[in-house]
Order: sequence, then C-alpha cells, then structure tokens
Amino acid sequence: MKAKIFLMLSLIVSCPIQAASVNEVLKQLQLPVGFSISLFAEDLANARSLARGEKGVIFVGTRQQGAVYAVQDTNGDGKADKRYVIATDLYMPNGVAFQNGSLYVAEVNRIIRFDNIIDNLANPPKPVVVFDGLPSDRHHGWKYLRFGPDGKLYSAVGAPCNVCEPDKEIYATLIRLNPDGSDLEILAQGIRNTVGFDWQPGTNTLFFTENGRDLMGDDIPPDELNQWAEPSQHFGFPYCHGGTIADPEFGKQRSCEEFVAPAWQFKAHKAPLGMHFYRGEQFPERFKQQLFVAQHGSWNRSQPHGYRIAMVKFKNGRPVSEHSFISGWLTSSDEVLGRPVDILEMPDGSLLISDDNLGVIYKVEYRK
Repeated sequence: MKAKIFLMLSLIVSCPIQAASVNEVLKQLQLPVGFSISLFAEDLANARSLARGEKGVIFVGTRQQGAVYAVQDTNGDGKADKRYVIATDLYMPNGVAFQNGSLYVAEVNRIIRFDNIIDNLANPPKPVVVFDGLPSDRHHGWKYLRFGPDGKLYSAVGAPCNVCEPDKEIYATLIRLNPDGSDLEILAQGIRNTVGFDWQPGTNTLFFTENGRDLMGDDIPPDELNQWAEPSQHFGFPYCHGGTIADPEFGKQRSCEEFVAPAWQFKAHKAPLGMHFYRGEQFPERFKQQLFVAQHGSWNRSQPHGYRIAMVKFKNGRPVSEHSFISGWLTSSDEVLGRPVDILEMPDGSLLISDDNLGVIYKVEYRK
C-alpha cells in the first residue's frame, strides 16, 4: 500500500499539471500594488532550488530531471540570455549551494562539488565527491542545501515514508557538515521532510519549513514553520504533528509535550518548500526582514490549495500572521498553472522564484 501511495505521488508531482504558456500564466498572477513579475529564465525542466554564484550566474537544481543548470543575464536586461547544463543523470540533485568559486550539489545519497565552475560553465569539470554517506532512499530523499552563517553546509534527511519510525538515526533530521565533508552533525530530529530553510537577519536564528504527514484528511495535520535553537531538539515526527496532534499510529508512544512545537502552522497540505527572509532595499519597508515562503501546493486534498508565495509577518522576532504575496497559479476552477519551489534574492533586491511545473524562473520587482 505504501509503495502504491508513493507511486501515485511521484506521478502527480513529476508531470505538468496544466498545459499553459508562460505568458498566459504571468497574466493570471496577482501581486500587491507596485510589484511586477516577469520571466527571468525558461527551458529549465523541473527547476527547483536556486543558488547565486559570481558574475550573475544562477544555479538551478532539479528533482526528477536529474540535471543541474546554470543561467546568466550577460547584457543586464533583467532576463537570462545564457543557459548551460552543468550535469545530467544525477540522483535527484535538488539542492545547490555556491561558495569560494565552487558549486555544491546535494543528490539523494551524496554531496558533490564542481570546482572553478564560473569559468567552466560550457565545459564543467568532473565533480568531486564531498560526502557519500547519506541514505539512498528515494522517498523524501531529495535535499535542500545551504551554507550557514558559520560557513558550514546545512541539509536535511527526510523520513523514508509517509509516517513511520525510521530504523536509522540519520532519518528525519536536520544536519550540517564542513565544506570538505568532515564532521557530520545531526542538529535536530523528528523532522518529516524539510526542503527549505533560512537564517533570520539580525539574530541568525535558523527557521525551516516542514511538510506534515499525508492521509489524515483535508485539514490535518498542519504544515509547519519551525525554529531551531540547539542540538538534540526533537520536533515530534512521527509521534506528534503540529505541536498538539497525536499521530493515530504512533502517538500513544510519546507525549506532544516532549517535543518542540512549531513557530507557525500553515494549513495542511500547502507544502511549504523554499523560504527567504527579505534583506534588500528595493521592496517597501513593510516587507523588510519578513519571510517569503513558496507553497508548492496540495496533492492529498479534495480541494487543492497552496500554489502561491506567502509572506509570514514577523514581529519581535516571532511570526504573527500569514498573507498571500503572489497568487494565481491555482485558478478559481482549481486548474494548476504552476508550482513555486524556491526563492532567491538578487543583489538589487528583486526576487527570483523557481517553478518546477513550467520549468521557469520568475523575477519579482517593485517600482514606485
């Protein structure tokens, strides 16, 4: 039964849901007054995580596609005019990160590195294996990858199931390691699947999104925004969801009071993925240091929702409300036009947003 459920999910998320041109989709998108959205890059099948390199190069990870791309706006017109394929036939290379001239890529079971990549976009070098000791399970195996303020690589290992007690400590965890692959640490446990995190400006506090379990109905359990504070924290999976909801299968074994409750609850099945605290100067003051979250959208729900960019408003360092920032990828007749995945801030304060359904990157700008 679990295999059938996973197969169904894989088919749903790997295929375009609604055939529509990018221009048609752009016309449907709704943003606050003063904001505009345009096409930054296209022809990036299954575009997922984003990372910014030198010379304006943007790296793009994928999941089902197994490829890593690079795009570049060489003439400064706000749209990428160069596209490169850095690698193909990788094992769900969702995560990408850049540091000191090298591109790091997280596959399901390993992290690899492409050195001196900016000068070799058209002829990428053979990758160096940084770390190859991660589980190879495909279910929730795709990974996010970022460098933290401490210079270390951060990633996560999802649970190899919808809900279960994983048989190895590494599953359902947040992890970090040195850029050379040494000193792997498990920072937190009980995290079903996170594919997005960022550090709050001013405090460097790590927040991460988490997708709740499926098959408990339309409205429970909630998806989560969690705050990590110290090693050994446990965020509840598989025993407790949303801070208060005992799992019907595993909840009797532990009490919800034992675990760290979410900092914010998203509605069930919105599938929050990439997230970014806005640090730029281009957007109006009310958006500064607020959290933008890509809500990829539901599959396990009778009436779909999500498919938008949300803004979680913070006050005194804590989330207090949630608002729609970009909507329209889900139409009034429940047609899915696109699925946002990751958010990247550019030096000028504009935002890039990937869409793995259309295989594009959008650019969001504000002009008075």
